[in-house]
Amino acid sequence: MEIARKHTKKVSIGSRTIGGGSPILIQSMTNTKTEDIPATVAQINQLAAAGCDIIRCTVPTMEAALALESIKRQVQIPVVADIHFDYRLAIAAIEHGADKIRINPGNIGSRERVKAVVDAAKERGIPIRVGVNSGSLEQAVVEKYHGVTAEGIVESALAQVALIEDLGYHNLVISIKSSDVMMCVRAHELIAAKSSYPLHVGITEAGTILSGSIKSAVGLGLILNQGIGDTVRVSLTGSPLEEVKAAKLILRTLGLRRGGVEVVSCPTCGRTNIDLIGLANQVEEMAADIPLDIKVAVMGCVVNGPGEAKEADIGIAGGAGEGLLIKRGQVVKKLPEEQLLSALREELLHWGSN
Repeated sequence: MEIARKHTKKVSIGSRTIGGGSPILIQSMTNTKTEDIPATVAQINQLAAAGCDIIRCTVPTMEAALALESIKRQVQIPVVADIHFDYRLAIAAIEHGADKIRINPGNIGSRERVKAVVDAAKERGIPIRVGVNSGSLEQAVVEKYHGVTAEGIVESALAQVALIEDLGYHNLVISIKSSDVMMCVRAHELIAAKSSYPLHVGITEAGTILSGSIKSAVGLGLILNQGIGDTVRVSLTGSPLEEVKAAKLILRTLGLRRGGVEVVSCPTCGRTNIDLIGLANQVEEMAADIPLDIKVAVMGCVVNGPGEAKEADIGIAGGAGEGLLIKRGQVVKKLPEEQLLSALREELLHWGSN
């Protein structure tokens, strides 16, 4: 069943558009020093090739802000500048090509400093992402709600949005995050009912690749399944490439993104007579760059493999020294075990002509 998306305002970020029914875009963040232009460009291009749609770079220094101009010339996806505390860095990032800036107006300083940033963004039509995390709530809000709560996160975010609106700017994206999954879900439900600005969603500080992916899948699944969210980031303590892979899989599982080979594989059991774990990982890696929208099954048993793989477009099942090539539940070829992977790859490369 298709998810009914909540309507939000349309916002342009460089060459991409979010909100207004646009596809949900995947965002990640570089972990290079932004001042290291070659390393940052290389990582952005690698992430873009893996499916990243928007990239965020930290701008902690003026050198980093100035580097954005050169970085922008060498990449194809929009670049978001991540700013904390220093309003002058936000202005410099805008002047040197940032497609969007991420700020928390609450830590930028006085109204005059926030206005200076807003004026620079307004002059160039650059959207501002208002970001509020549960760990950075104003003390007054924490005291009002007797701790960090979803309601407090939303109140803080909307207050920051109101400040920028009062300065005459409405080209905004909102991001509210918490490492508490259910608090984060509740906060998104609340803000979606109170605002029509596009929402960037994610579970902040989710953790390592395994735990972070699981927490993000649960949290983002609950949020996105309600039609909430216009861009996503899976925040992991690991390579940004893993963030993009996880985000793609979450969106594809929910039916919010199509394309790419989906690999399904059975759990190992006592009937398994091949290295199923290794084979499944090899298939997933091999199929990552093949531009097909199909399902591939990897089964560890020639007894039940064909039946278990019948919902896949194509699959392989391994036995003791031999295996089967299966198409839509029907065995089409018996092969030596060592030829299974190459036979599957050959079939995928010529899938359209089969």
